[in-house]
Amino acid sequence: MKLIVNKEDILYNYLRNNIEGKSKNNIKSLLKRELISINDKIITKYNYPLHIKDIITINNGYNIKEETLKIIYEDDNIIVIDKPTKILTISNKKEKENTLYHKVSDYLKKEKKKVFVIHRLDYDTSGVIMFAKNQKVQKLYQDNWNNLAKKREYIAIVEGITPPTGHIESYLKQSKTLEVYSSKNKDGLFSITDYETIKHNNKYSMVKVHISTGRRNQIRCHMSDINHPILGDTRYKSKSNPLNRLALHAHTLVIEDPLTHKENTFKSTTPEEFNNIIK
Repeated sequence: MKLIVNKEDILYNYLRNNIEGKSKNNIKSLLKRELISINDKIITKYNYPLHIKDIITINNGYNIKEETLKIIYEDDNIIVIDKPTKILTISNKKEKENTLYHKVSDYLKKEKKKVFVIHRLDYDTSGVIMFAKNQKVQKLYQDNWNNLAKKREYIAIVEGITPPTGHIESYLKQSKTLEVYSSKNKDGLFSITDYETIKHNNKYSMVKVHISTGRRNQIRCHMSDINHPILGDTRYKSKSNPLNRLALHAHTLVIEDPLTHKENTFKSTTPEEFNNIIK
């Protein structure tokens, strides 16, 4: 996006008055991420003086320095990322460096802030994920997550043709090999999953999934329970992997800010490969 300055002003004021839908925090985030240039020179100062005929360039894509880091929202307390597939949220025994946590940590070093995990997405799952910038905010979100998270919506491609809607309840347990399964007894964590079918072809269905409880591998286990495993989920009985990834995407998170009690909505676009395979 390019803007040609038609009156003298400071950068921040000009952007607020000339870009629709950009909040104070959005503009600050663009500046911090080095995504704004004046006459082909990267500018990060909000009070940079503008002159008539200056050319402002706004890069809404990735900053090369950030590699795969795509920021949906950022303020003084949280940062919301559009997570790509095939990256761990945090490190494990096999991988220490190539994690989303590490990339966000590198990004926040310029603010002299640390990153704190609020929740996680699986390695193969893409979409909306939140991190805190301080331990107090992390604790506020984690201690009351199920009440604060008003809506958690995922998009999935599953095997077979699903009914128009479905409701799944079970008690989930974890085996010694860390596999989550539905227990026949009421001795696990009670879990609720609802879905609605968006569209289907003769092999697969695209479903919108809502979870009322956020258990580990809940959606993957529940869709397998009803014989519609998520595409590419070989752990939960999927027979094929044409996308070379788990076809599960965290699409929408509506969450209450525990400090302001304001509801915030964060969204990530459904991956194009999901739409292509269901045509």
